[in-house]
Amino acid sequence: MAVADKRRRAGRLERVEARLRPEQKSRIEHAANLQGTSVSDFIVQNADEAARRTIQEHEVWVLDGRDRDAFVQALLHPPQPGRRLRAAADRYQRRREP
Repeated sequence: MAVADKRRRAGRLERVEARLRPEQKSRIEHAANLQGTSVSDFIVQNADEAARRTIQEHEVWVLDGRDRDAFVQALLHPPQPGRRLRAAADRYQRRREP
């Protein structure tokens, strides 16, 4: 196998297919033309940005004023476990004992 072939295969990109309604395809083509990019590049760029936003929305918590203060106070001064939590912990310990 030639060196150029090996390099091409090593840098191979994944392929994704999508089925679009005609109006979606037309709108995407128009938007790509407005940005001066290919449809493929337009789709990849925008899908990747949407994926990053979605991941961030699901993995990052943003708390404002009162909520942030309550969260920090709960971490710094956790409440004592209640009766039901202590009972659950006791049951758990009894099940683990041989």
